[in-house]
Amino acid sequence: MTLKARINEDVKAAMRARNAKTLGTLRLLLAAIKQREVDERVVLDDAAVVAVIGKMLKQRRDSISQYAAAGRNDLADAEQFESELLSAYLPAALPTEALVAAICEAIASTGAGSPADMGKVMAELRPRLNGRADMGEVSRLVKARLAGT
Repeated sequence: MTLKARINEDVKAAMRARNAKTLGTLRLLLAAIKQREVDERVVLDDAAVVAVIGKMLKQRRDSISQYAAAGRNDLADAEQFESELLSAYLPAALPTEALVAAICEAIASTGAGSPADMGKVMAELRPRLNGRADMGEVSRLVKARLAGT
């Protein structure tokens, strides 16, 4: 079953269970997927759906930090719920050891030797780690590795 089909089945299950919060979040996800399909005139595969979910998760994390800073815990909790629900559709996260190994391999294959080569390394890592690691964390690790720390 494709990821998109699984999401559709979960929408149906949420409708049957009358779970409004889950249903609303899943409908937002389906709308984002459909919007991208219409914009690009393609049917999204699982990797592209994971990219859409990753983008939505990043938006949720930003919103959570802003709501928490403003003292709006009710809104932060709602965003946290959506974030946890969306995270369930992502592939399993890579352990730190595997992440570091992938970074070292990418640095070696691109021949990067300084922080100026970070773009090449990230371009190599992005397709392999999409949805399986926080790209902000990957960027921080690559930067530290290239700086020699």
